[in-house]
Amino acid sequence: MKIGDLAQVAQCTVETIRYYEKEGLLPAPARTAGNFRVYGPEHAERLRFIRNCRALDMSHSEIHALLRLADQTAEDCGAVNAVFDQHIAHVDERIRELTQLKQQLANLRQRCQSEQTVQSCGILQGLAAMEAEQKPERHTHLG
Repeated sequence: MKIGDLAQVAQCTVETIRYYEKEGLLPAPARTAGNFRVYGPEHAERLRFIRNCRALDMSHSEIHALLRLADQTAEDCGAVNAVFDQHIAHVDERIRELTQLKQQLANLRQRCQSEQTVQSCGILQGLAAMEAEQKPERHTHLG
């Protein structure tokens, strides 16, 4: 199938397919005599796998690791578990950061009463004062 057909089957864009090929997540397809890419069902399966990993917020390096492991069918799945355990730890860290962010927003929201004027709005004053504070480091494992 051609790249447009694969994009439809995999529910992604042609640009995404080319990007995944460039990143080494998707193997290079065969070429016709006219130099057109020709994809097979294995490409659609791999794209589905990648899309599912991305839906779980996995990084490209995590996906690379899982794809390498998936190609070693005789091995036990301990290494797969390790990739997932590490990803779960990243998710836990992000949840902690988002919880802190929610608390900061709630604290700011409590500073403002509806009957105040914009000039005396506690939220706006709090935001103006935050500029002098150190911005907390945001944790992300995505590349």
